Amino acid sequence: MKKLALSSLIAVFAVSGAHAANVIDGNPLYMPKANHFYSVSDLSSHSGDEIKSWTLNEEFGYGITDRLTVAVSTDVNNETFFNEWSWGTTSFDVALRALNMGGWKADVLGGYTINEMWPNHRPMLDEDDTVYTWTAGVRGGYVGSNWTVAAKALFGYTGLESFDWDDEGVHTWTLGLDGQYALCDKLNLVAGVEYTGVTDDGAKNAGVWSGMIGANYNIDATKFVGLYMNADMDHRGGANADEWNINKGFGFGAKFGIDF
Repeated sequence: MKKLALSSLIAVFAVSGAHAANVIDGNPLYMPKANHFYSVSDLSSHSGDEIKSWTLNEEFGYGITDRLTVAVSTDVNNETFFNEWSWGTTSFDVALRALNMGGWKADVLGGYTINEMWPNHRPMLDEDDTVYTWTAGVRGGYVGSNWTVAAKALFGYTGLESFDWDDEGVHTWTLGLDGQYALCDKLNLVAGVEYTGVTDDGAKNAGVWSGMIGANYNIDATKFVGLYMNADMDHRGGANADEWNINKGFGFGAKFGIDF
């Protein structure tokens, strides 16, 4: 009887740790199960450098297997009190869970992004405004019974054409750290910070710091809503390499996620 009780207790902890990343609740290491779709809708505001904007982003993904996910996301943007609209960024991403050992998770990431799909008052995919980005990187961390810590490293190349990787493009790298802590079954807190830098000589030491804090409410195991705030500041390159623009941006937003 004691052995049965002990085995049951161990099983409960093992299941809670293993399944935490598969429950859509804002977990930074979330990945849908095989044959599951997910959707995350995000409405956010941004204010900085005299520009006030609203962005509606939709991310839609599918779990091909328990370890392989594909996703597409896109957004529409509004600036200056609803006077200017644009279809901003569309991304295609893939994530492969290379390590899934208990609470330890590690993913290999890849993506392709089109920025400024349809700029305001300009043709769709305008060659003067639209840029293309390829990214590759890794993400990993630990999922506990009520907390998660995850780190990521991404490398990107942005150019004026999809497959023309010449010296005119921009090389970037991003390092980030995210965390989640569950206060109870219904409520969890999230926070994250990341830095994106540029490696090219013409923009040495240029980069952006971004930070986010928020809270998510779990409607159930397949749906959640969240509120968050974010802020960023840029590190100017070139002659202003030692200057920080602390007031670059501040925003807040709300999101809704569902797994089905």
